[in-house]
Amino acid sequence: RPEAPAGSPEVKRRGEDGGGGAAGVLRRLGRLEDSRQRAAELFRWLVAPVPPAEFLGRHWERAPLLVRRGDPHYYAGLFSTADFDAALRGGEVHFGTHLDVTSYAEGVRETHNPSGRALPAVVWDFYQNGCSLRLLCPQAFSTTVWHFLSILQEHFGSMAGANTYLTPPGTQGFAPHYDDIEAFVLQLEGKKRWRVYAPRTDAEVLPQFSSANLTQAELGKPMLETVLEAGDLLYFPRGFIHQGNCLPDSHSLHITVSSYQRNSWGDLLEKLLPAALQMALEEDVEYRQGLPMDCLRYMGVTNSDTTDTRRAAFVEKVQSLIKKLIDYAPIDAAVDQRAKSFLHDCLPPVLTQSDKAQSVYGFPARWQGGGPRDVDILMTKDTEVRLLRHGIIRLCNEEAGVMLYYTTENSRVYHKEEPKFLEIDPEYTDGIEFLLSSYPNHVSVNSLPCETLEDKISLAMLLFEKGILITKKPLVQV
Repeated sequence: RPEAPAGSPEVKRRGEDGGGGAAGVLRRLGRLEDSRQRAAELFRWLVAPVPPAEFLGRHWERAPLLVRRGDPHYYAGLFSTADFDAALRGGEVHFGTHLDVTSYAEGVRETHNPSGRALPAVVWDFYQNGCSLRLLCPQAFSTTVWHFLSILQEHFGSMAGANTYLTPPGTQGFAPHYDDIEAFVLQLEGKKRWRVYAPRTDAEVLPQFSSANLTQAELGKPMLETVLEAGDLLYFPRGFIHQGNCLPDSHSLHITVSSYQRNSWGDLLEKLLPAALQMALEEDVEYRQGLPMDCLRYMGVTNSDTTDTRRAAFVEKVQSLIKKLIDYAPIDAAVDQRAKSFLHDCLPPVLTQSDKAQSVYGFPARWQGGGPRDVDILMTKDTEVRLLRHGIIRLCNEEAGVMLYYTTENSRVYHKEEPKFLEIDPEYTDGIEFLLSSYPNHVSVNSLPCETLEDKISLAMLLFEKGILITKKPLVQV
């Protein structure tokens, strides 16, 4: 497990390139036109100085990675205890929904959540008495965390979530356990001792679900034991048991960025195989033919040790039908359905000042002088447009028609809103695919592959009004 040595030239160079911590990196990335490039660069910064290709080849889903940076300001501006306090004072944080109060002592993990709003006086009293505080949805209260995750999710192609953990000196908030997500622990303030243990059995390698709380007696020797300090990174794959505790002389604030929950081949096949079987039943009479009348006499566990040619024929028949299922597997449609779910999981994009000026969100419609002004969106054949981000839409062919799913109206709280979609005229699909393939370049409305100019303008207007398209120049000069 490579460690980036503290104070190495590479680490220092990376830190300086960040230009003011996490907040500086996000500002710099805002100048990149292509959202895919933004996502790749942010991921590069996250795991630096380890190159992304090395990380993916040696660590992703395989082994932990510890990066010591020797730069306490590396994550500056991402989240802080002052931001935590501001969230509490904002009045929207509620116990259980947004905040968990926990403790772990003498092998017992407890949750101490009262009901209702998390008032600062109550929360800080819990902390003062040795309880850890877990903010479950920091992106709902921090624009910077929202911005950070909304860029990363496009790199992963899977939901990027986060929790923040504030732990008092000399305490531990959680029992040892493993998770069902790929975890990136970013140490923001203070320091914390971590112990990471390899999966104990093959069944715990890349598990679908998180474990229950484990006891110390169930653990062996840790494969990694370290103290994270501000600016450091610890990554571990799902299935790796971990526990963290504070040293007596310092509190700890860290944020765990997560992704790849239920995003495996098996999860895809859970959706794909039933669809393939349904299609096979409809199209192939062999799947509808009846079972042998006497199969119960020679099949089943009680007959598993019996030597019978009919058993071999039965098994061969089942294997043949399973192999034929691939011919009926709607693979692209199943991937589209996963993409549709991903877009529902996504955070909405964070708009730069330029994005706002060139999108419907900055459109200056208002009430003035006794009536509405600047309401009309003047889209012409010469208006140059492009998608706001590459990863914010997905076309899906469904029984009800062609649906365009999009993220621009999602909530910062996971699944607070229903999936957002538009039913699209099939004649518009070529235009939408053209916009995707043209990104990040602007194209004229007239170049959209629709039959008539009216259709071209209608498609552009539809997407502009949903915040999906932006124009090269503001449509109304303010």
